[in-house]
Amino acid sequence: MVSEGAAERRTRTLRAELALKTLTTDLDPRERLRRVLEQVLVYTTATLAAVYSPSESGDELHLAESAGLPRTLYGLRDSYPLSSGFPAVDAHRSGRPLWLVPEELSRYADARRLPSQEFSLGVLPLRDDGCLVAVTENPGGFGSADREYLELLAEAVVCPPPAEAEDIEDLPASSFSLAMDTGHVEVDDEMMELFGLDPDEFDGKVETLLSLTVPEDLPSLMSAVEPDHMSIGDRELEFRILQPSGGQRWLRLRARLLPGGEGRPARLVGAVSDASKLRSGVNDVARVQRLATALATAGTVRDVGRAVVAALRKPLRADRIALAALEGDRLVVTVLDPPEPESWPELWRTEWRSEWPDAPVRAMPTLAAALSEGRPAIWPAGAPLEPALAEVGPGGLAVLPLPAGGRMAGACLIGWDTPHDFGPDERALLTAAAGLAGQALMRAHAFDAEHELIGTLQRTLLPRRLPQLPGAVAVARYLPTTAGLEVGGDWYDVIPLPENHVALVIGDVQGHNASAATLMGQMRTALRAYAIEGHPPDVVVSHANRLLMDLETDLFATCCYVDVDMEEGSAWYVRAGHLPPVLRHPDGRTEVPESDGGPPLGVVTQADFPLSPLRLQPGTIVALTTDGLVESVEVDIEDGLNRLAADLARSDPAHLGLVADTLLAGANRSDDVALLLMRYDGLATRPLRESWTIWRVPEAVRHARRFTRRTLRTWDVSENLDAVLLVVSELVTNALVHTDGQVRLDLTLINHRLRVSVADNSPRSPIKPTSIGWEATGGRGILLVEAMSAAWGTVPVSGGKQVWSEVLLE
Repeated sequence: MVSEGAAERRTRTLRAELALKTLTTDLDPRERLRRVLEQVLVYTTATLAAVYSPSESGDELHLAESAGLPRTLYGLRDSYPLSSGFPAVDAHRSGRPLWLVPEELSRYADARRLPSQEFSLGVLPLRDDGCLVAVTENPGGFGSADREYLELLAEAVVCPPPAEAEDIEDLPASSFSLAMDTGHVEVDDEMMELFGLDPDEFDGKVETLLSLTVPEDLPSLMSAVEPDHMSIGDRELEFRILQPSGGQRWLRLRARLLPGGEGRPARLVGAVSDASKLRSGVNDVARVQRLATALATAGTVRDVGRAVVAALRKPLRADRIALAALEGDRLVVTVLDPPEPESWPELWRTEWRSEWPDAPVRAMPTLAAALSEGRPAIWPAGAPLEPALAEVGPGGLAVLPLPAGGRMAGACLIGWDTPHDFGPDERALLTAAAGLAGQALMRAHAFDAEHELIGTLQRTLLPRRLPQLPGAVAVARYLPTTAGLEVGGDWYDVIPLPENHVALVIGDVQGHNASAATLMGQMRTALRAYAIEGHPPDVVVSHANRLLMDLETDLFATCCYVDVDMEEGSAWYVRAGHLPPVLRHPDGRTEVPESDGGPPLGVVTQADFPLSPLRLQPGTIVALTTDGLVESVEVDIEDGLNRLAADLARSDPAHLGLVADTLLAGANRSDDVALLLMRYDGLATRPLRESWTIWRVPEAVRHARRFTRRTLRTWDVSENLDAVLLVVSELVTNALVHTDGQVRLDLTLINHRLRVSVADNSPRSPIKPTSIGWEATGGRGILLVEAMSAAWGTVPVSGGKQVWSEVLLE
């Protein structure tokens, strides 16, 4: 009795044989080779297939053709000397196939230099010399069924003759010749007409032609004209250009890379045609390569979905397409096109969670069966399907399981409203797209998970929320880089200080790794601790610099520290190798103040950090940022600061959160960005302040009470006078008895709340006793202060402390 798996493999083998029979010998040899390589992608788990053939000299293997994901992802080169250590060379010499998993592949000297080794290779020698190389991202390598199909397909490979320079004369009209070393391109008048350019004004640069390309199609086009990505042999793809009228035009590129030699540079020669005048099958290599290029750069699950929609919906003239990830027993939709709920079945609308729906697979048995079989399934119009699927495609439905790594990563559903005939070309395209999308979806899931982990770590090192400030509003934004998964070193902080002062801090630790993140956390904590101790800005930054030097790290940090006096509307700031603050004045003027700065932290032990003043009027915005917002490869830092100032001038200071979001809209995502904004509004009621230096004389406490009574009389305060005087007596006595050095008494009145503060030189805070016996001679002072106060506490101040008490005046 034949098992179900064996029957399925036999069915797939018959399909592969039937597909090969359609590749008649009447086809151009290169076209036939491309079709065979496409079948490799369709009938196996391969993500890349390539054919290498011996050079005319016989001492190298040259790449004849490839299909699938870009070769640069796996480090495959255009040619390999027969003396090199690469699997293609070994298979060619031995005449035996090689099946290599990552551990075996890593033993090859050439493979150790590959950008990634998380893939497996199948290398099969060809009957007319050369070899077929197939790449799969399955760590276990190609299974027995895949090996059978690869051997079958390898039998059908016939290498085309090598391209000769004299073949250039056979190119059709609208042709070009591009020098790969200089970028100079020679074109004819017909090609100029296709691009809408005046031949007399064309500068001969390939960049001029590329600038007319629709941005979405530029990556695939660049893969054909950049020497690092282009292989020896033919290339074909379709792309769009922008016309002067504002519309788009589809063009088809057919090109061939001719190798250089003996002082001659390599050249790309080819022709460009109007694609609307040509019949192009949807299984064309160009479409598969466009999808592969888009998926190679898709970093997130949402990016993968958008790439699949862009590659399939219009070519197939589908009415709707959905891509969903498989999470347990549920399909979680990541992209819907169209996105409106009304365009989808009722079950989908009832399972709508937030932006997209997710539904249990068991609610759609037909879909569950297709996922179980693991191959694309197609139903014509009128097929008996459950409503959840029938309403997706009344005129025809295609379900594409997306395999990856030996399991199902998700599914893609494509539906038509009117009856749709599924041809063999469409079936081949759907099968190839499913394999590519499944691998990309698996990579994107891993990227999303790691990126979320990195983001969570980064957020734990930054303030969870900013404090409410007296007379000001502050907002902050942190934008992690999208260039990789490493945690950054940018940070910000807002530190409330005594006497209505606020410290604004922003900084950046060198590097993007765990060490930078750890050091960032240490520097943020250190600066906060030094600030709370009551040191001025230059001392705070100097202490942080010495701490970083003592940590003996190879990293350095930059920071800008601003101490704002909310009562006076003034500020002092210090720069340690960092950008200066940018000010937006109430009248809309912006200013980047000029100031001297010190070196970055951790560079020089005895460094000077000059203080620079700022004057703030109510309505002034202070903007602090890291260099990721204002500097990039294309933008100089001074130009970036000027652009930031211009954007700030156009903003509405009443909505500070919207201002921050607008400033980040054009941020450079290749680096982390931290942004801190504070709008100074000024205190609605300025506090009344008086201070008294207490001398250590026998009547010191009586002098302190007399000063307090006189001050309150001047402020016209008579309520709770006895309670205030008792608090002053106890705090002053405690300081004189238990400390040495100078003692200072400060009185502050604001909104019927009197604050009594006594500062001394001892860092030790008073301890409230838990119990006091009748015979005890002391220890009741703090208990009396607590009883008379609405609140009390202690804060460090310049090497000592300040004990304070607040008394309500009614």
